[in-house]
Amino acid sequence: MLNRNFIIILFFFAKIHSYEGCISNKNKINLPAKEYDLNNPSILKLNDALLEISGISFYPKDSSVFAISDENGYLFKIHLDKNFVTEKWKFDKKRDYEDLFYKDSTFYILESNGNIHTLNFSLQGDTIYTRKSIFSATGKNKNDFESLYYDEERKCFIMLCKDCEGDKKNALTAWSYNPENGIYTPTSFKLNVDLIAKQIGVEKLKFKPSAATINPVTHDVWILSAINQLLVVADSNGVYKEAFTLNPTIFTQPEGISFTPSGDLIISNEAGDKYNTATLLIFKLKKTI
Repeated sequence: MLNRNFIIILFFFAKIHSYEGCISNKNKINLPAKEYDLNNPSILKLNDALLEISGISFYPKDSSVFAISDENGYLFKIHLDKNFVTEKWKFDKKRDYEDLFYKDSTFYILESNGNIHTLNFSLQGDTIYTRKSIFSATGKNKNDFESLYYDEERKCFIMLCKDCEGDKKNALTAWSYNPENGIYTPTSFKLNVDLIAKQIGVEKLKFKPSAATINPVTHDVWILSAINQLLVVADSNGVYKEAFTLNPTIFTQPEGISFTPSGDLIISNEAGDKYNTATLLIFKLKKTI
């Protein structure tokens, strides 16, 4: 379990830098104040190698954060307890890498086309062994993914569609990936986008997730969309619960999301066009749910 004293120390220093298949009011900043104060993160500025940070995963063994950066083929490790020193390991050539998840000593890295890279370190920790599963859905249209998370109940990874064949404007679907056999399967997960649009006060919404993961405390799926500047919460079957508009001065381009085992929230921002620095935003869980 995460050392709470460490998180307190982390927050002090950070302030200085002001998923065979699986079944299973407009312009108003609306925040989940019961759980997190999304107006007041601790902010960690990242180095230039992570300007296009596109996915993160908390690493419980030493309370660090692993990350990937779009198109550079490196796995990064951000040491939160060592003055934020960053290490990196090359695992492949340039590709469109979008999300990252750490599970059972293995790193799973998602490409935008649905391919998943599996990474394992040698016992000495100096060599990476890789394998790639190819997503080969039939159809004429391109499928685009940016989010990957693991569903413990289904024992599969879930890939939420950013822009997939067959999706209509009022729904968002998903695919599952079974890490035991490398098989991809369409899931029963379908998020009602109309409900999101209604809550935030817009007539139509093309929802495009940029990252997603499961909150270990509430067991809900938390979904980010950088384009829509939204944080959406759904249950594990995709049943919509609530949506929150995000403050663009804090969430400049949110492309990664992860939780600590105790429920503290970590979100990464790409540098984007308007800002020259990528950041990690850290939000402490206010109380046990």
